[in-house]
Amino acid sequence: MSHKIVSKRQVGEDVFWAQVEAPLIAKARKPGQFIILSIDGDGSERIPLTIAGVNPGSGTIELIWQRVGKTTAALADLKEGDEIANIAGPLGTPTHIERFGTVVCVGGGIGNAPLLPIATALKQAGNRVISILGARDRSRLILEDRFAEVSDELIVCTDDGSYRRKALVTEPLKEVCQRSPKPDHAFVIGPTLMMKFCCEVTRPFGVPTQVSLNTIMVDGTGMCGGCRVEVDGAPKFVCVDGPEFDGHKVNFDLMIKRMNAYKKQEQQAYEEYKQHRCKIGL
Repeated sequence: MSHKIVSKRQVGEDVFWAQVEAPLIAKARKPGQFIILSIDGDGSERIPLTIAGVNPGSGTIELIWQRVGKTTAALADLKEGDEIANIAGPLGTPTHIERFGTVVCVGGGIGNAPLLPIATALKQAGNRVISILGARDRSRLILEDRFAEVSDELIVCTDDGSYRRKALVTEPLKEVCQRSPKPDHAFVIGPTLMMKFCCEVTRPFGVPTQVSLNTIMVDGTGMCGGCRVEVDGAPKFVCVDGPEFDGHKVNFDLMIKRMNAYKKQEQQAYEEYKQHRCKIGL
């Protein structure tokens, strides 16, 4: 079953948003879950993407991705009306949502996309939501307006100071943790290093911290082992045991090593794709 791209637009520097037909997924999806897609279904690479939003009425899901490799570039080159061959989902364990009290939601770059449905669900559950959004610069900041709708307090940072506060997200996160009372829970999604250092900020304050991991993933069923991580000294599979884990127990250093295992091949595939596009005049 193919999935039509209903609408699509660029929302930031190399960042794209699309509304895609997937009625069964739209009906079943819960915050924190993701899909795995294959563009042409003919042995092409399968990549995981978080479901940023759903519309069960129209049977569509929202996908947001960054153009960083061959498949994300090919996905960015598709147009409205084009079709994606295969989308499997919803996959992964949903976010545990309850009324914690005050929660701080920290998003970095493209991590704002998977964080949005979580922040929304936390607000709907009666929590006071403090959102901290960060990006390298203003051109890479996404979903600020939608976070403003579900947040009691919104703090926006850019690394270079081109928009709002010049700071890394760890700086306001520490300030929030120093408040009395401190937050009851933290949810952090973004680049691996960002999540690692955010967890080091919350650790001494004893603020429970959930992270959502985006590792190498192939089948999404726990069979291939590509998404294996170490949590509290034990092996876990992001696709079935996660994608969310207690950030204070994740071995981020080992995760970073595993994620870099195929960097050379990924870069080569991306360069070959760009060269092919140039040859055919696209």
